[in-house]
Amino acid sequence: MNTIILVGRLTRDVDLRTTTGGTAVANFTLAVDRRQVKGREKETDFIDVVAWQKLAETCAQYIGKGRLVAVSGRLQIRPYEDKEGNRRKAAEVVADSVQFLDKPKEQETRGDLTSGGSVFDNDDIPF
Repeated sequence: MNTIILVGRLTRDVDLRTTTGGTAVANFTLAVDRRQVKGREKETDFIDVVAWQKLAETCAQYIGKGRLVAVSGRLQIRPYEDKEGNRRKAAEVVADSVQFLDKPKEQETRGDLTSGGSVFDNDDIPF
């Protein structure tokens, strides 16, 4: 079984591209804190995530740097050649689902300036 669940913050905005075949693909990196051991400094892992098709488009539209998300998917190890021709391996999580766990700061601010409620209705979110 190859299942991974991560909770972390995006280190940068989502990079949305399209393959030559027209399929949307999004890449982003999550900063995931390790469980802290008493007496040790906090450690963080930076994990590359890739999302495909509609999920990729949704991620690019709704999340960005600093947002807290939960990602579930599978680990993928793929080989590649670096610029010097050396064989390398890249590890990344292929996302099956992404849950947005916080609101973007701009929406929180706008929500506070209005009636104190949410800026958008849950019916407006496509998931």
